[in-house]
Amino acid sequence: MNINRYVANNAFGTNAYLVWDEESRKAFIVDPGSALPAAEQTIEKEGLELEYIIITHAHGDHTGGINAFREKYPDVKLVASRAERKLLYDRHASFGKGGYTADIEVRDGDVMNVGAIELKFIDCPGHTAGGMSIYADKKVLFSGDTLFHASVGRTDLPGGDWDVLTETIKTKLYVLPDDTVVLPGHMDETTIGWEKRYNPFVQI
Repeated sequence: MNINRYVANNAFGTNAYLVWDEESRKAFIVDPGSALPAAEQTIEKEGLELEYIIITHAHGDHTGGINAFREKYPDVKLVASRAERKLLYDRHASFGKGGYTADIEVRDGDVMNVGAIELKFIDCPGHTAGGMSIYADKKVLFSGDTLFHASVGRTDLPGGDWDVLTETIKTKLYVLPDDTVVLPGHMDETTIGWEKRYNPFVQI
């Protein structure tokens, strides 16, 4: 599994991740917050087949590049949580973006494959009602805005709930192996083990 990180051209420094299977060259991108020419260059240079755009939640800083990738790669499928359907479509609540409909809706525990890469979807409400994380090959967690390095997602936006967020982190993310690499929607990567020990907001 190959992973490249790109920072979106928006005010929030949103992380996007291009991920591909070495053998099949099949790929997906997580949370494209803007058009990402560098990611497109990688796709072309590596001879990748971009199969999916996967979003962890529907806020505009994570979805702003959806149309650019759909235009460039017309066969790409948009994947989102079923619970995020309303926010994904609502241009006002999603902060200026929206109007999107997922091609594939997933639920907690669903599994799909991109080449040889196995993706398991984990419902992670709290930052938004339908937020989710993506657990790849039982090694890497794309946590969106649920869990950050030494921080957590904000809960003062519509659909946010502090108690739900902290319970989500404790019961759904902190149960993963300590060496799980966490690739968040903002800031730098971390691990589950580090956050369990040192995250000042949610410890066990």
